[in-house]
Amino acid sequence: MPTLVRVADRRLKEARARLEALHTAPLGSTFTVLGEGFTVPKGTYRRGGRPTRVYDATGRRRDLGAEEKQAFWAWATIEILRHVGIRIEELRELSHHSIIRYKLPSTGEVVPLLQIAPSKTDAERLLLVNPELADVLSAIISRVRGGNESIPSVSSYDEHERVWNPAMPLLYQWTSEGEARQISQGTIRRAISETLEASGLTDVTGRPLKFQPHDFRRIFITDAILSGLPPHIAQIIAGHDSINTTMGYNAVYPEKAIEAHRSFIARRRSLRPLEEYRAVSDEEWEEFLAHFERRKLALGTCGRAYGTDCIHEHACVRCPVLIVGPGELARLEEIRENLNSRIIEAENEGWIGEVEGLSVSLAAAEEKIAQINRSQELKSSSVFLGLPSVHDLAVRTEAGPGPECQKST
Repeated sequence: MPTLVRVADRRLKEARARLEALHTAPLGSTFTVLGEGFTVPKGTYRRGGRPTRVYDATGRRRDLGAEEKQAFWAWATIEILRHVGIRIEELRELSHHSIIRYKLPSTGEVVPLLQIAPSKTDAERLLLVNPELADVLSAIISRVRGGNESIPSVSSYDEHERVWNPAMPLLYQWTSEGEARQISQGTIRRAISETLEASGLTDVTGRPLKFQPHDFRRIFITDAILSGLPPHIAQIIAGHDSINTTMGYNAVYPEKAIEAHRSFIARRRSLRPLEEYRAVSDEEWEEFLAHFERRKLALGTCGRAYGTDCIHEHACVRCPVLIVGPGELARLEEIRENLNSRIIEAENEGWIGEVEGLSVSLAAAEEKIAQINRSQELKSSSVFLGLPSVHDLAVRTEAGPGPECQKST
């Protein structure tokens, strides 16, 4: 997966570099970009008032505009599918209205959520939008808007229901022959296949790796469970009716091990009081929300799991579950300078044990500073998500956020 992500990002950057070089080259001229030579015809095809087609060094005609468009949607698709693990039909049904925001009642903090419309199991669900996913959605919205205030509304055909859906501001759309259309499943699959081919990835037999959009869903669920997410929570996120379906996607353990785990859980549940499976009370929900309040620290946010105490004796700089943001950069830099001074002092005094302990803290501080810098570099290359204006329209879904959840329009 990391290789596929890197290749998708590289292909998009290279495609954009070629297209930008073409836009600055006069008609009939020759230009070189990324080591490739191109010739611009005097009467080349134009899209949006700009030329898009050229001839390469072998004389083959290429549409650099179409290549950039295909590379962009390949990158966007891979990023979205790996972050949320939704189905391809759910991906194509994402619209500008799917991006909603939930205001935490205790702090007023706005949390972006992605609303997945009822699909195969008729289960509507809300997924948290992390910063990386927000960057991708931001780039898609900016592209589809094309400088307009709103995203064009297009009709889509439901292949399962065999009906045309009402026109909506779908995110997965592009202009074909002057008309805005929903991007087809075939186009999405070809974009992923082209990226895989460019990556050079192979399977265990040495053949080129074949990847389907649904494979991202399997990888997402497997990775989530490997990272410690309880299977029943993964079931809700994936939108499965049964936990058996979710565990079937989990490609970590052999079938016998999975069946043994299911039997063990079933036996244990049969021995437990029924009260343990009742609905959550208001007091328990308040305690759950309070847990996240206690995770807020001067250096960021503690990422420990719900119901657990700090096991690192509050040595937060060293703690791997400390989540830091740009606001903590100045404080971390001060800590780094202080640690350097203390290490010099300890070395001068011959406190070897102190030097070792301070060096561990210094390495941890350096790593967290590097995390912030990497995050800032990613954000500087994207566009603000641009949530549309919010009207006083409160929506409540079966998933739960109350009236504070304002739907974007």
